[in-house]
Amino acid sequence: MPSPNLVDVLKRTTDWLTQKGCPTPRLDAELLLSHALKVERIQLYVQFDRPLTDEELSRLRPMVRRRGEREPLAWITGEQGFHAIDLDLLGKVLVPRPDTETLVEAMLSWLPTPTSDTIHYLADVGCGSGAVGLALAHARDDIRVYATDISDDALATTKHNTSKLNLQDRVAVLRGDLLEPIPDGRPIDWVVSNPPYIPSADIDGLMPEVSQHEPRLALDGGADGLDIVRRLLDAACDRVRCGVVMEIGVGQAPLVAELMEAKGFSHTKIWNDIPGIQRVVGGRRPDMA
Repeated sequence: MPSPNLVDVLKRTTDWLTQKGCPTPRLDAELLLSHALKVERIQLYVQFDRPLTDEELSRLRPMVRRRGEREPLAWITGEQGFHAIDLDLLGKVLVPRPDTETLVEAMLSWLPTPTSDTIHYLADVGCGSGAVGLALAHARDDIRVYATDISDDALATTKHNTSKLNLQDRVAVLRGDLLEPIPDGRPIDWVVSNPPYIPSADIDGLMPEVSQHEPRLALDGGADGLDIVRRLLDAACDRVRCGVVMEIGVGQAPLVAELMEAKGFSHTKIWNDIPGIQRVVGGRRPDMA
């Protein structure tokens, strides 16, 4: 029996992922196939009549099966682009999303113009894959990052990506809760964070990629979604010299701005993500406004 060609496998994979309820079955099929064959996506159409070998099909089948079980695509391929960097995903960490790029842009917009003698010390709290802190350090040479987390997978992935991007001299990866692992004598100018902010009762109703796979530790923000936000603001008000910028969930922005102001951060600002959702809230120390 002749081996199936590339276009037939692409169609069958798309049809199967459609049956499994994947929201973007054609795109997923293309990405899985190009990853399994180690070719660019455009080559799928340039080589559409190419027969696939048994070895290639053996690489593809378990990947397609995992996606059919609604495992995040980035976990299967082990990679994800974010802002201006490419990240490897080594374990079960939150998949960086385009919405979170708003957090990076917001933080960059609040930093003063670079000078030859100024260093900005940022704490990326709940670093996950390292996406936010590493994107910021990659964007500006005057940024130093403390990346903190309590997850073994997160710490291992952030350390790996720090080395991959050659940022070891400017990014310290620290195990611990919130700001606790940062030594008391070290300066913290800004806290930047994508904390867990989904209300506990809402998680099971999210898409399977999130509810069944992504780490609950990175999602669950307690009854109203703001338990970790409150704890982080409590910690930040005692240690941060300049301000706090954090991602939040739909409808949370006004309350988070109030919480920041109650902790002594003024001139709060809200940034919308690309779809227009209030996604990021920031507050400054009064003398920094």
